[in-house]
Amino acid sequence: MANGNFTQVTEFIFTGVSERPDLQIPLFFVFLVIYGLTVTGNLSIITLTSVDSRLQTPMYFFLRHLAIINLGNSTVIAPKMLVSFLVKKHTTSYYECATQLGAFLVFIVAEVLMLAVMAYDRYVAICNPLLYMAVVSRWVCLLLVSLTYLYSFSTAVVASSSVFSVTYCSCNIINHFYCDIAPLLALSCSDTSFPETFVFISAATNLVVSIIIVLVSYFNIVLSILKIRSSEGRKKAFSTCASHMMAVSVFYGTMIFMYVQPQTNHSMDTDKVASVFYTLVIPMLNPMIYSLRNKDVKAALKRFLTNSCCSFKLM
Repeated sequence: MANGNFTQVTEFIFTGVSERPDLQIPLFFVFLVIYGLTVTGNLSIITLTSVDSRLQTPMYFFLRHLAIINLGNSTVIAPKMLVSFLVKKHTTSYYECATQLGAFLVFIVAEVLMLAVMAYDRYVAICNPLLYMAVVSRWVCLLLVSLTYLYSFSTAVVASSSVFSVTYCSCNIINHFYCDIAPLLALSCSDTSFPETFVFISAATNLVVSIIIVLVSYFNIVLSILKIRSSEGRKKAFSTCASHMMAVSVFYGTMIFMYVQPQTNHSMDTDKVASVFYTLVIPMLNPMIYSLRNKDVKAALKRFLTNSCCSFKLM
């Protein structure tokens, strides 16, 4: 209890994506389709990169983990949000909210780092092709992925613990569709300087370091591609990183739009739109980007479907 006149919050109420009753059912079906495509697309990437022998390379190893992260990030948010469209009171318990925030932070930080790892992988593959398998060995791949998950988990534990170490009393209406840091801290009736400072420093560091790695990697990649004499060689080199460049542009574009806009234009409605993109839309788009622009993935999908049909006929 922060004060005798206040009651400690035991549950939170979401305002949701929209408070208009007539939009609840249409929005339910829109986000159900988005989540369905997300699950189907990312599970397909995970399955193909796991079972197809021609996709057992570092690039597809990292792509598999990006798909796992995208699937996890979307699953933390979407099911609870879909249920909220069908019920009148959009509530979540104090501990459910803490768990959702922690899980969300694990996956969002992991995605920021994984995109940087994938950019480094493309840099080595194009700029140092002869040393590629030595530099990005299986042990290095496992180490990079393990460090990504370990760091994101540690950051999420500290950040979510600091957010829920402050006192929440009386007001428990979250102006969002899931438990996020900014709308939660806005409800606190105690000093929020520590969680705000930690979250700002952590988010800024992660985003800036990741963007620098991506920019430096692709600057060197572009220089290497320009040095290739044959147009066919340049086209082939560019095609190996085009999908990742597109995925990075969409993800960081959303992040930059959210965090660098003028404070006078900043609003929770804007945050909601941006949050829909990086929690639901981007996890849906990534499998499409990597599938539609990647001949190896399309070929692997064709082989998988052919083998599955043959196995079914033999039953």
